[in-house]
Amino acid sequence: MKVLGIETSCDETSAAVVADGRILSNVVSSQIDLHRPYGGVVPELASRRHLELIDEVIHAALNESGIALGEIDAIAATYGPGLASSLLIGLNTGKGIALATGKPFIGINHLEAHLYSPVFDGAGMPMISLIVSGGHTILAKVTGIGQHAILGQTVDDAAGEAFDKVAKLLQLSYPGGPEIDRLAKTGNPRAIAFPRSMLNEPGYDFSFSGLKTSVLYFLRKNPTHSVPDICASFQEAAVDVLAGKLLNAAEEYRVKTVSLAGGVSINSRLREKLTGECEKRGLRLLLAPAKLCTDNAGMIATLAHHKLLAGQRSTFSLEVSPSAGLGVAA
Repeated sequence: MKVLGIETSCDETSAAVVADGRILSNVVSSQIDLHRPYGGVVPELASRRHLELIDEVIHAALNESGIALGEIDAIAATYGPGLASSLLIGLNTGKGIALATGKPFIGINHLEAHLYSPVFDGAGMPMISLIVSGGHTILAKVTGIGQHAILGQTVDDAAGEAFDKVAKLLQLSYPGGPEIDRLAKTGNPRAIAFPRSMLNEPGYDFSFSGLKTSVLYFLRKNPTHSVPDICASFQEAAVDVLAGKLLNAAEEYRVKTVSLAGGVSINSRLREKLTGECEKRGLRLLLAPAKLCTDNAGMIATLAHHKLLAGQRSTFSLEVSPSAGLGVAA
C-alpha cells in the first residue's frame, strides 16, 4: 500500500510517501525564519505560507519517492490538534486530492502519530510512552498500534512551552529550546536549585509553569548571573521531572520498554539521562529518529498505513479539530 501523507498542523509544511510502511520521502519546509522576528508562530502568516507551499511540497515528495500520484493508494492528512487556519490547508488539500482521484482518505491525529513514531513496527509492546513537545506533555501506556491509555499530562504549560518562555526571558533567539540545550552544555546544572514540580506527587500529571516562574524570579534578583548556568539548571529540573515520571510509570506498570517522541525529545540532556537510567534499570529505550520528532508527514503517512490496513477510513465531512486530544479518533 502506498500512502501520501500531508502535515500542516503548525508552521511546517510537509508531505511524505510511505510504501508498505516504509518512508520513501518526507519533505518538510520549515517556517522558522518567517516567524523568528516575532519570537513565535503567527497563525495568519503560517497559514498563508502553507497555502503558498503545499503544492510544491507535495510534488517534491512524490518526485523524491519515485511514485506518481496515480500510483498512490490512499491519502492521509492531519486533522488536529494544531492551529485551525494551518490545519485547514493540509486537511482540505488531502480531501481534495482524494476526491479528485477517487482514493480512500483518512484523517490522522497529530499526537497519535507522535506517540507511535518510535515504534511503528510494533516492537516492544507494551510500553510507557512520553510525548513531549511545544504544546503537549503526555504520558501514556501503549499496548499496540491504536491501543493506548493516557496516564497523565500537563496541567498548565507543556515542557516545550516552558523552554520557549524561559528562552524569551533570557533573550535567546527563536526557537528557544535548541538554544537552551546548546548553552546548557557549558553551564553547571547544579548551580541553581530550581523546583521539580509534581515529581514526588502521586499520579503522572506534569506542571512546568512554576519552574518557568522560578526562573523569572531568579532573574529579577540575579540579572547578571551566568546564562549557561541558568540554562543548565533549568534544563536539568525539567529533564528530572520528565524522566522521573516516565521511569516511575515503567516501574509501576512493570513494563520493560519506554519510548520518547515529540520535538523536545531531541533535547540532548533528556536523551542522555534516559539512556543512562534505562541501562541501569534494564529497560529498553525507543527513540523516534530525529526526522520524525518535529512535525512531519512521514509519521502521518506511516500511522495512516496501519490504520488503513485495519480498515479505517474517514469521510469527507471530517473537520479540523484544533484542540483534539490523544484519545480522539477520526
